[in-house]
Amino acid sequence: MRSLLRGTSLVERFLMKDSSFSAMQDEEVEDAEDEAVEGSSSRPRKWVREFSSLANVVAARCARILLSSVEELQHQFDDHVSESPRVPSKYAQNLLEYCCFRALGVSTRVTDYLSDKNFRRLTFEMMLAWEAPGVADKPIIRVGSERAVGKQAFVRLGPAIAGVADPVTVHSQFDVLTATTEGRLQFTVYDKYLAEVDKIMKSMKNQSLSSHLSKFQLVKGETLVELEGTVTTPPVLQHAGVSTWPGRLTLTDHALYFEPIGVGSYDNPKKFDFSDDSRHLVRPELTGPWGARLFDKAILCKSCTNPEPLIFEFPEFTGHSRRDYWLAIIRELVHAHQLIRKYWLEDEDKIEALSRAVLGIARLRATREIIHNLPLKGESLLTFLTCEDLPGGDLILEAIVRTFDSRKNSANGMLQRSPSYARSAAAAINTLSSPTSTRKGSVQDAGIPVGEFLIGDLNPIQKAVLQSRNCSKRVELAQSTIAGVKVDGIDTNLAIMKELMLPLTHALELIKGLQSWNEPLKTTTFLLICSYAVLKNYLGYVIPVCLLCFAGSLLWFRLGQGSNEGDLNVLAPPTLNAVEQLMTLQQALTDLENNLQLGNISLLKVRAILFSRPPQKERSILSICTPGTIGLLEWMPLEQGTCCCMVESHEVWITLREDGDKIQCSQV
Repeated sequence: MRSLLRGTSLVERFLMKDSSFSAMQDEEVEDAEDEAVEGSSSRPRKWVREFSSLANVVAARCARILLSSVEELQHQFDDHVSESPRVPSKYAQNLLEYCCFRALGVSTRVTDYLSDKNFRRLTFEMMLAWEAPGVADKPIIRVGSERAVGKQAFVRLGPAIAGVADPVTVHSQFDVLTATTEGRLQFTVYDKYLAEVDKIMKSMKNQSLSSHLSKFQLVKGETLVELEGTVTTPPVLQHAGVSTWPGRLTLTDHALYFEPIGVGSYDNPKKFDFSDDSRHLVRPELTGPWGARLFDKAILCKSCTNPEPLIFEFPEFTGHSRRDYWLAIIRELVHAHQLIRKYWLEDEDKIEALSRAVLGIARLRATREIIHNLPLKGESLLTFLTCEDLPGGDLILEAIVRTFDSRKNSANGMLQRSPSYARSAAAAINTLSSPTSTRKGSVQDAGIPVGEFLIGDLNPIQKAVLQSRNCSKRVELAQSTIAGVKVDGIDTNLAIMKELMLPLTHALELIKGLQSWNEPLKTTTFLLICSYAVLKNYLGYVIPVCLLCFAGSLLWFRLGQGSNEGDLNVLAPPTLNAVEQLMTLQQALTDLENNLQLGNISLLKVRAILFSRPPQKERSILSICTPGTIGLLEWMPLEQGTCCCMVESHEVWITLREDGDKIQCSQV
């Protein structure tokens, strides 16, 4: 009984401590909340006996946000959710998911919710409770003096909050945040990360309203994403031939703008439009003075509408992380527009796709700020770039597009294990970027869950991501196998090649043995078979029979795989000293030269056969010399014996006769 009372007081202290945060702030909601608290204070608080103490605390807080009680939430879960999530082994965890998702569905409708540290603490406690929801679960692991969240809890609950993670990139996001904390997420890192996301979203909102965008012909709803080359950042250089122009680079969710620095102000901007229906090429580029390709710090942007490529350089003393960051975010928006054109997305669906890209860029910027550097694989934190790189990424994109259609037809329905839908990414951006906190939500929204999630199961996006990650593991395993067989040294690689070519070597030795008549019986049998095939016109069946034999050998090897696992036994070459290695190299070069000569001779023989033709005896031109005269002789065939020639305009008859290899001429 004392422990129960202590637990009750703990809940009350927890609720009183976080009283500054609530779902809404208008007076009607506050009155309804007070009435709910007063009505429940007269009866004992309901504790879920399957929950751990921390899970009970989190569930009580979720019930308070929903203006309900834990008992009512449990009854709704038992009455409306199907049997599969209510199995005893997963009952506590799935019930906690139900409470958390519904509470987050209301909490994330409060504008500027990420700026409230109590909300950040609540979501972190949700993850901790999700890891150990049951009474008999193991205690929560600590890193240093802080409790830390594991990967599974972050992957499950993180995407339910738009500012925390995306279902496609949540695994990479967790790996980056926990790179220095033994694979566990501490609250200090988590809190700093969300605060930075909130700061970046507000900065995007303020920059979108700045005056320098007035000269741009912006599309309605176009959002500023990033700005480079201002007073606080180094300028961006545009390369056009041998000329270089410093200026300011502005990135929106529809286009890239470059403003060259003019006299006292910026000149008219140049635009690289992502939304036009053309193929876009964005890749790293080398630049240097006077067109020399020396420094790897630039980006090349080219499309069908811009025949002249735009090259932007991001000067940096060390490395090229600044260029890599801009390359990643530009490509993310390009791929987002490719998705829009591929699936013909319009209106709300188009805005939703671009909002996912913008949220991913904000998370990448926040991650870069808290770790003070660009992550090693920054593109893995961006949704559409990740889908482009992962095997099966097209299936993930199709699942994302299907969620757009499902959201249109969704009702208040998480209860029959149907996907649960909350605000879109576009609405989340508007909520996160609002500069002031207002409680304009409605209590009736409490029944609408958050995100596209299934209680106790994976939604289509998560299933596609899981399948793609499994394929990626197999690809990485194959690549590591290839890397593992790479060895150093010419002699070692030659020994491996000889072992791999052993079947072909045996076949060549067999052919040479048949040719040399070392075994007359085999050679005679081979010749008889070949002669019979030629005489009976069976040559057309040779290739099919060879293929059938090859297929049969493959099947035989496959059936006998248990006795032969395909191991390659290579005898290590003898260890040679430096002088022996030089002599071996010289001998190898000599052998290579001889082989090249033999190859050239063979090619010359083939060429001579191809271009050979019989000698022409009909008419020829001979050059003859007589004492004091030189002339041309046109002669008839030798069989006639005599011919006529013109020597200095005089007609001369001569007799030709063969004398060995020479032709004797005499005047008649």
